[in-house]
Amino acid sequence: MTRETVRDLAAMLKQLSPRLDPDRYRYVQIEPSNAAQLLGAAIATFREEEGVSAIVPAAIADQADIDGADMARITLEVYSDLEGVGLTAAVATALAVAGIACNMVAALNHDHAFVPAARSAEAILILQNLAARHS
Repeated sequence: MTRETVRDLAAMLKQLSPRLDPDRYRYVQIEPSNAAQLLGAAIATFREEEGVSAIVPAAIADQADIDGADMARITLEVYSDLEGVGLTAAVATALAVAGIACNMVAALNHDHAFVPAARSAEAILILQNLAARHS
C-alpha cells in the first residue's frame, strides 16, 4: 500500500509521530571476516570510499566482538516526500538544542533518527513536543 507523501514542513512536523524502537543498534564497519554475520543482520548499509558501513543490532555487534556506542532508533512515522525540505534540520536542531547527537537515515517510506540509547526517552519526548507545537 502506498501512502501519499507530505512535502510541506509544517505538515511533516504535524504528522511526525515519532516511534521509539525497543532494540539497540550500533554503527559498524563491514570487513571480509565479519561480512556474512553482519550484512545479514544489517538494517542499513552505505558504501563509502573507506568501505561499507552498516547499522546492526547491538547484540549482533557484540557477537562479532565489535564495540561502539549503542544507539536507539526513532522512526518518524510521517510519510515525508524525498524532496520535502526541512524535516531533517528541524529534528536534528530540536535534539541538538538539548545536546543530543542525532544521525538521520532517510528511507523510502520514513526517516529514522539514531540517538544515543541512554538519551532515547528524552529524545522521544522532544520530538513528541515538536510535533505537538505544529498540531
